[in-house]
Amino acid sequence: MNAPPFLLEKVLRATVGVHSHIPSTHVSTAIGLGTDRRGTGTVVSPDGLILTVHYLLLGAQNVIVTMPGGEQLEAKIVGKDYSTGLGLLKIDRDKLPCVEVASSEKCVVGQEAFTVASLGGEKRCADCGIITYLGPFDAVWEFVLDKCVCVTASALNIGMSGGPICNLQAQVVAVSYLNFAELSRAILGVPGECFLAIRDELIKHGRRTTAAPRAWLGVLSYTLRDHVVIAGVMPGGPGQKAGLQQGDLVISIDDTDVNERRVLYEALRNHRPGENVNLKVLRNGRVYQLDISAIRVEDYFA
Repeated sequence: MNAPPFLLEKVLRATVGVHSHIPSTHVSTAIGLGTDRRGTGTVVSPDGLILTVHYLLLGAQNVIVTMPGGEQLEAKIVGKDYSTGLGLLKIDRDKLPCVEVASSEKCVVGQEAFTVASLGGEKRCADCGIITYLGPFDAVWEFVLDKCVCVTASALNIGMSGGPICNLQAQVVAVSYLNFAELSRAILGVPGECFLAIRDELIKHGRRTTAAPRAWLGVLSYTLRDHVVIAGVMPGGPGQKAGLQQGDLVISIDDTDVNERRVLYEALRNHRPGENVNLKVLRNGRVYQLDISAIRVEDYFA
């Protein structure tokens, strides 16, 4: 580690294991998230607030947090934000070691950073890396970040999701969201400013209330040679109910030509739940017009 040892120790004391139990009947298990989810969280306040990623918490019946000393505590889900992918837990403790969440605004490509992850129980894994990318990100599911933080990872770092990505001042500048270590040895992080912007709303309401809800179709898609192809549809989601099928090639959305996935996502931002979204798709040499009634993603995963 290139970070000073006392700063690493500070983050280690605030890093916890997160273990969620989800009933097999919950819709999130049908998309590969499983019923037994393990990840990492970071204590961000002395009174027991823990920052992690929201998909660890979808449908959770209970969440157990393992402290650095091995103590296991039941955690309350304070809030989940689907637009940033962040989740917030609370444990009944006070005067806890914690770390500060900071904006990634001052981060630059090439800057050193370090990560900490829970390996289950009291085990932790720390790794140093370099910020390789700061910019937009969109995923195969309907998830868009205006900015993400990508950090290199060694082959030994499994990078369990929800852990802190820290600068050399031991501030959390991003939360580990996805680990691509097996593919490109990189960790994708949600910037710290995303949490700072929604923290008070999550604590008070359990969700964002000031931002307009996004329209959600329940589709998986990818870009192939200037075309967007439907990779799959969420079981029972709006897309499936409207007849959208795996392999459909999206020609347009609301008469706007679609040549990459981000165009599709940006068009969806102009819609609200309850509105109809018109997709023109090519399937087996025929063109189909589909009107899909968008919903809130929160309602699907409720």
